[in-house]
Formats: sequence, structure tokens, C-alpha cells
Amino acid sequence: MKIVLDYLEKNKARYTRELCDYVRFPSVSAQPKHKKDLAACCQWLLKHCKEIGLEARLCPTEGNPILVAKTPRKKGSKKQHFVVYGHYDVQPPEPLELWTTPPFEPRIKGRSLFARGASDNKGQNLAHLKAVEAYIKTGTELPVDLTFVIEGEEEVGSKSLAGFLNANRDELLCEAVVISDTGMPALNLPALTYALRGILSMEIRLEGPNRDLHSGIYGGSVDNPAMALCQLMGKLRDKDGRVAIPGFYKGVAELSAMERKEFKRIPMNEKEYCEFMGVPKLFGEKGYTSLEQRTARPTIEINGLTSGYQGEGSKTIVPAWASAKVTFRLVPNQDPAHIRVCLLKYLEKICPPTVRMHVKVGHGGQPYIVSPTSGMAKAALKTLKAAFGHDPLLMREGGSIPIVTQFKKVLLADSLLLGLALPDDNAHSPNEKFSLDCFEKGMKMSALLWQELAKV
Repeated sequence: MKIVLDYLEKNKARYTRELCDYVRFPSVSAQPKHKKDLAACCQWLLKHCKEIGLEARLCPTEGNPILVAKTPRKKGSKKQHFVVYGHYDVQPPEPLELWTTPPFEPRIKGRSLFARGASDNKGQNLAHLKAVEAYIKTGTELPVDLTFVIEGEEEVGSKSLAGFLNANRDELLCEAVVISDTGMPALNLPALTYALRGILSMEIRLEGPNRDLHSGIYGGSVDNPAMALCQLMGKLRDKDGRVAIPGFYKGVAELSAMERKEFKRIPMNEKEYCEFMGVPKLFGEKGYTSLEQRTARPTIEINGLTSGYQGEGSKTIVPAWASAKVTFRLVPNQDPAHIRVCLLKYLEKICPPTVRMHVKVGHGGQPYIVSPTSGMAKAALKTLKAAFGHDPLLMREGGSIPIVTQFKKVLLADSLLLGLALPDDNAHSPNEKFSLDCFEKGMKMSALLWQELAKV
């Protein structure tokens, strides 16, 4: 492995420049105006994979193309096969005024690279590609066969990928899927994530009068949709932070003793946590630590509220409508379909007769959990220690990667979640960044991983 690791060390400056090129593409999947940018980013990725020495192609979908890239292999290869998953699409950069520098003009400060998509997920998936480049360019044989699947719709629910997996199942059957799209508590605390929360999104819209009304002439005689929506939203969660929807907690399991022991290894200073987020005090489900609340307990969050006049000054109206974008984060044993039924039934019960309610259900994804004591999990933990120089830990992640349940369902493969992002990398927020130390150690981790997995 020395020749591979020496190659990574020698070329790390070039790798950083290439990451800068990658993040310059405003590949925002949520905004139709960036369709051409997504296509251009994918073409760059295709060219880059071919230059590395991979057999690469773009697979068109009804949405954005999916890149498939394979390591060189002999016909009839008997090596174990692994899939490496990532995504080239990114979150919208708004609000732009909160960025220190433009989101798609990469800036390096100290050991951090600032740009939208730097950690979520371009830096993380590029680390795996660069590790494979080190093998190919040094003529070092990989002990396993690899197929990269990098999509362009993860941030909008991976709409095209499920169908793609079914259509290409025979080609993609594998021992496991390796994903770096999660995080670690600190540079000296690398982690294997063994559980993810699921997700269910929806938009709730209340309609009242057929137009905005003068609040002086008509106010008091008709219900205000904005007020009605706030009251309705307030009934979805109680004062102790528990979701108030009947049947919501069906099947939710308590943490095991082993899990609680691992949770205690994660450094957590609640005062610093408050300061980091800029809040005066923490709030969450009563009876659980803040770490448990954000990784192992289900939640409801209002993501956006819209109603009435939003311009400068005042406009005295009763708005005609009001809407709220809502997401639920779900934990293992919760089913998004069951939650949806429970929610709709509850909303119909509590919606006042003075307004009309319309609910638009968005994307959803199952929670995910895998054994943290399997042979592959142990191989991953050994690799993390070798790459980062510290004992790794096992952790749950509060976010969602809906496609991991499809990997299990279609490919019958578990996912090894080896995240490289730090807590202050600001994923989905202004001034997103990626640690260049994590980038470099992540490449080393990836290079070593295939050696360890080949032994399992």
C-alpha cells in the first residue's frame, strides 16, 4: 500500500484544485433554472472518471443523469464487488446575503474549503474517486471490483434512482454499498454510522376567503387562514416536545445499553452547542439528551411558513390562504406510509370548518439501521482508525439518505456509512465548508478500506 498512499500524498494539492473545479458547478437539483448546470457538472464528472482510468458512462433518466463508473476488471472476475454511492447535486444556496463569499466561488481559509456542495456531497464522493485513481495510476491491483453510482437528485428525494436500481440490478449486485454522505463528531473521532432517520415531507395549505380582505372592514367576521394555520400547527406538538399525532410513536424502540455507552463517548457541551447555533436555550423531547433528540428520536419540523403580505411596511389584510412546509424525521420501526395515514386523519379532525385544507404529500424515505458488529463493520472501523489515527465510534445520524433502504431492498446489500463531514461544515446552510484534513484522511481511508473488506 505504500506506493498508493505515497501517490495520494504527492498529489493532494492537485486533488484540492480538482475539488474546487467540482464545486464551481451550481448543480442545484431543487431549482429548474439549474438544469444545464447539473448536466455540465455530470459531464465534468464523466470526463474526470475516464481520465482516472475508470470505465464510465452517463445513464439518462426522467430527471438528471446518473453516472456509473467501474474499475478495470477481467472478464469473469471472482473478486468481491462493492458499490460506492454519492451525489453531485447540491442544496440551494439561499439566503445569498449570509454567505461571506459567493457560494459557487470556492474559497480556502486555513484548512477549510468554503463552497456549496463542498462537504455535501462533492468532497466526500471525490475522496473515493481519488483513492481509486491512486491504485490505477500506480499500477496497483485493487483487491475488489468497484462500481461508482453518483446521482443528481439526492437533495430532492432520489426520484430516478430507485427505478435505475431495478433496471440495472444484475450489474449492481454487490456485497455492500459504501457511502460517505454523513459526518463525524470531530477530526479525532471518526465514526461509522449504523442508523439513519427516515423522512416524510408535506405541505399543508389552508384557504379562507376567495381574495385578500380589508382587515378593518371584514376582520372579525371570517377566520384568518394564517391564524388558523398557526393554531393547527401548534396542535401537532405538545409542550414537552413530543409529537401529538395519535399512533405516531408506534414501534419506536428505546436505545440499547450499548448504544447509550457509545453516545457517552461523543463530546457534548450544551452551552457551546447553544452558542454554535445561536439560540438562548435548547428545546427537545423531555427525557432525552440533545444528542439523542437529534439522532435517535422522531421529530416534526416546520420548514417554511407563507401567508399574506411580505413586503416592506404594512398591509392590513386578512390573507386568502396560508401554507406550511413540514417534514417528519423518523426512526427505525416507523413507517412513513403509516405516519402519513395517522397525520391526515389527525389533520382532518383538528382542521376548523372555517377554512378549506389541502395537503400535498412530498417525498419520503424509510429509516435505516444495520448491525454495527458485522465483519464488514469491523473492517470499516479498523480502516477508520488506521486513516485518522484515533479509535472510531459507532453513531446514529439524524439526517436521511432515503436511497439506502432501496439498496437493501433491490440489491439486498447493507450500506457502510463512513461520513467525512464535521459538525460545523454547515451542510444545507450558508458558508458550507469541507475540512481538507478530512478530505485527505478520507482518501487514505478509502484506499485502505478495500484491502480490509477483501478479507471479510
